[in-house]
Amino acid sequence: MALELGLNTFGDVQPGPDGEPLPHAVVLRNVLAEAELADRLGLDYIAVGEHHRADYAISAPEVVLAAIAGRTERIRLGSAVTVLSSDDPVRVHQRFATLDALSSGRAEMVLGRGSFIESFPLFGFQLEDYEDLFEEKLNLLTRIRAGGAVSWSGRTRAALTGQHVYPEPEHGPLPTWVGVGGSPESVIRAARYGLRVEFAIIGGRPAAFAPLRDLYRRALAEFGHPADTPVAAHCPGYVAATDEQARDEFWPHWSAHHAVIGRERGWPPPSRTAFDAQCDDGGALFVGSPETVARRVRQAAADLDLTRFDLKYSMGTLPHENLMRCIELYGAEVAPRVRAG
Repeated sequence: MALELGLNTFGDVQPGPDGEPLPHAVVLRNVLAEAELADRLGLDYIAVGEHHRADYAISAPEVVLAAIAGRTERIRLGSAVTVLSSDDPVRVHQRFATLDALSSGRAEMVLGRGSFIESFPLFGFQLEDYEDLFEEKLNLLTRIRAGGAVSWSGRTRAALTGQHVYPEPEHGPLPTWVGVGGSPESVIRAARYGLRVEFAIIGGRPAAFAPLRDLYRRALAEFGHPADTPVAAHCPGYVAATDEQARDEFWPHWSAHHAVIGRERGWPPPSRTAFDAQCDDGGALFVGSPETVARRVRQAAADLDLTRFDLKYSMGTLPHENLMRCIELYGAEVAPRVRAG
């Protein structure tokens, strides 16, 4: 199977000409322009993340994806991720089935627990139920995804008794992925339901996820699912004319973003030395020239036996103009190098 190449964005809020953060509405329109460019360049996939905080503009991924669907022709459409724990499985499936119909079969669900917790108090859920919410709701969603009348009961929402969920997808069960950040339990859970896995690799070495890939393959076989079920990976990255230019342009925005998240999570302050190490071969930041990024993508795909690689191209305050140039180079120069092998 040929390696698919995709893009991810969270709709990171950038500064405007006056240095003040752009309104969320402007950022959302910029994301639409970025997706249109990706489609024109022949990239395979674009995913938009769900967050509920000031520094990200996208809180309703399916609405953004529907707008993208109306302005594009072939690019596949997904989330990165839909925070299933704080959503309702019935509504999630309905929204993606609707998106799939309107886009003529281009929708994919990417489900996760989310790496941020703002959605839990926003929608009235308790963090102590973090694990139970995801487990139960994923179980229900897989029942809905299978089609037909659904009977289900659990602790976290009202029961269903022989009820149908509409609209029904035109071409059978929607392609569905589980976003995994490195937990063996998450890999086994996805395999139990026969769902695809996407590794969210934001630090360390992508090759270090190979044991999780192997665990996933073994678990699929043990649960009676095809062992060649697709696997994808998502890594931050940025493409510019040269390695030096890419690192110099990306570093201040990556470091500022890392510092903000780090203060929330107790991470140490970022250093340029550590950043450069992550941009070197084997690191998790795919930052460099088209030749460098293409080489890194090919290596990650070989190490993890990937069917798709997604570049998380937006990064904090990195301006829209830089993102557009990055997408142009990724689609016009990185993609042909990767596909040529």
